[in-house]
Amino acid sequence: MSARQHLQLEDDFAMQGGMLNRPTLAYETWGELNTLGDNAILLFTGLSPSAHAASSPMDPSAGWWEDMIGRDKPIDTHRYFVICINSLGSCFGSTGPASVNPATGTLYRLDFPVLTVEDIANSAIAVLDHLNVQQVNTVVGASMGGMTALSFALMHPSRCHRLVSISSGSRSQPYAIALRSLQREIIRTDPLWQQGRYPVDQHGPVDGMRLARKLGMISYRSAEEWQARFGRERSSDSPDTDNLFGINFEVESYLQNHAERFIGAFDANCYLYLSRAMDLFDAADHGGSLAASFAHLSLEAALVVGVKSDALFPLHQQVELAEAMQPFVPDTRMCALDSIQGHDSFLVDMDRFRPTIADFF
Repeated sequence: MSARQHLQLEDDFAMQGGMLNRPTLAYETWGELNTLGDNAILLFTGLSPSAHAASSPMDPSAGWWEDMIGRDKPIDTHRYFVICINSLGSCFGSTGPASVNPATGTLYRLDFPVLTVEDIANSAIAVLDHLNVQQVNTVVGASMGGMTALSFALMHPSRCHRLVSISSGSRSQPYAIALRSLQREIIRTDPLWQQGRYPVDQHGPVDGMRLARKLGMISYRSAEEWQARFGRERSSDSPDTDNLFGINFEVESYLQNHAERFIGAFDANCYLYLSRAMDLFDAADHGGSLAASFAHLSLEAALVVGVKSDALFPLHQQVELAEAMQPFVPDTRMCALDSIQGHDSFLVDMDRFRPTIADFF
């Protein structure tokens, strides 16, 4: 088992929006590739996580999917060789807007090419080749990672046997696009954003990132959960006597705490690029329609999972995805879960998600 590793490509990498000079890809692995080379699981992340999906002897800190990956867990690393890729365009080791452009010696910032989900999926091929993985047993992803996993299966049908798509879809709907568009506008209108050229030794558009994160958290959870969790409980934090409209309620404290932890932990320009990539993705672009696109799939099985309280990727999107895939992947399973934690359920509602994933594997 290993902590984060870095692979610098020997050649330039062609993106849909331009060319990158020998980019670096960060990834982590757990378990061992078997002698047949048929037990690899390729995991793509959502917008903001790193490749650290689970702990390891080299890095014992808890990963973002700690309860799902490991020995005797649903994705059992005694059986499977798990590879998690940090998305191209991110700020956790893979080349992105916060990386140095070799051509100029300065950060890419907004000179980074337009990023697409397809670019992220294509970049994983270099990691698989480096690890001598010819075919992936299963490609897995949630949220943006689900889009990336689907894109990978569409563009590289000979490289994967199965697909698990969680709380994702074949495209972003107008509601989700509108939310992310507003988040990006909030960041870009912060004076400290400086047209993307904020100093590297500072946090950049702090207020913009804080407000964008709060809006994101509102879309990631559900009203039902917050009613049960917070109700109208007053905040236990000390009141801000200098702010007439300061925090009064527990739900406000919750949003504030999450936003404060995000500031400085994620680069603003990287956030803009990855957010836009989600909006640009449409699986129908790979054939002109979903049916024409999915005709390219060579999957043996697929699992599509959604939750009834997800406002960002509503359950009907997972149903649409499963129904469109079923004619071409007969062993397509659709699983609708009763989680109340909204879009973030796959990260927190392990009582429902663990059995679902374990059953498939």
